[in-house]
Amino acid sequence: MSVVWITGASSGIGEALAKEYAKQGCQLVLSARREAELERVKQACLKLGAKESDVLVLPLDVTEHETMAEKVFAVTAHFKTIDVLINNAGISQRSLCLETDLSVYKTLLDVDVLGQIALTKQVLPVMVKQGSGHIAVTSSVAGKVGVKWRTGYCAAKHAVMGFFDALRAEVAVKGIQVSTITPGFIKTDVSKNAVTGSGGSFGVDDDDIKNGMDVNKCAQVIVKQMNKGTKEIAVGEGLSLLALKLKRFFPNLLFKMVEKKGLKEA
Repeated sequence: MSVVWITGASSGIGEALAKEYAKQGCQLVLSARREAELERVKQACLKLGAKESDVLVLPLDVTEHETMAEKVFAVTAHFKTIDVLINNAGISQRSLCLETDLSVYKTLLDVDVLGQIALTKQVLPVMVKQGSGHIAVTSSVAGKVGVKWRTGYCAAKHAVMGFFDALRAEVAVKGIQVSTITPGFIKTDVSKNAVTGSGGSFGVDDDDIKNGMDVNKCAQVIVKQMNKGTKEIAVGEGLSLLALKLKRFFPNLLFKMVEKKGLKEA
C-alpha cells in the first residue's frame, strides 16, 4: 500500500487526486493551509473506502520552510515511509506586468517554486534511504507557454519544470522517479484564487477555466500516468494541449496566436 503525500490537497486538482488515490487504496497525507477543508477532503476519502488510520491531515504552509523537517518526521512516524510526494500547492496570477507589485512576484516564486523545492529537499533523504520513491510537481502549460496576465505565474511554472527535470537526472540512479504534471485548462478555482497586481484576490472565473476539463477526469489521467512512471504528464483538452505541440514544432505560430489573443483582451 503506497503512502501518497499531496500538498494543495484542500481543493482543485489536489483534492481530486486525493479522492482518486483513495479509490486505489493508498494511504494519504493531505496538506494545505486550511485544516477545515483538509478535514472535509478526508471525509470524502473515507466515503470512498479509505480507513481512518490511512488518512493523515497535516496542515502545511509551503512558505514556512522551517516547519518542513518536523512535518516530514510526522509523516514517517505515522506511516514509516513516503512513496509518492505530489507538490501541488500553488497560486496563479491575473495582472499585467506594468501593474504588478514586485512583492506579488516574490509571493508567486515563494509559493510556486521555493515551497516545492524546500519540501522536496526534506523528503528526498527519506526516499534515498529507502531506495525508492516518486516525486511530482504540478506545473502547467504555462510552464511551457507564456501568456498575457500571467508573467509571474509563467515564470514560476517554467522554473519548476526546469528544477524537476534537472532533479530527475540527479536521482534516477538512486531509484527515485520524477514527474512533471502539465495541466491545461482545468475546472477549478485557480482563477478565482489568483492574485492581482496589488496582491488581492482576482475572484473571477476565466472563461477558459470554466470551459476546461473536469477536475476529476484530470486526476484520473494524472494518477494513471503516475502509476506508469510517465516523466511529463500533459493533461487537458482542446487548445491548451495543442499549444504544447505548437511550442515545440511551430513556436513562431504559437507566439503570433498568443499575441493575437492578448490584443483581443486589451
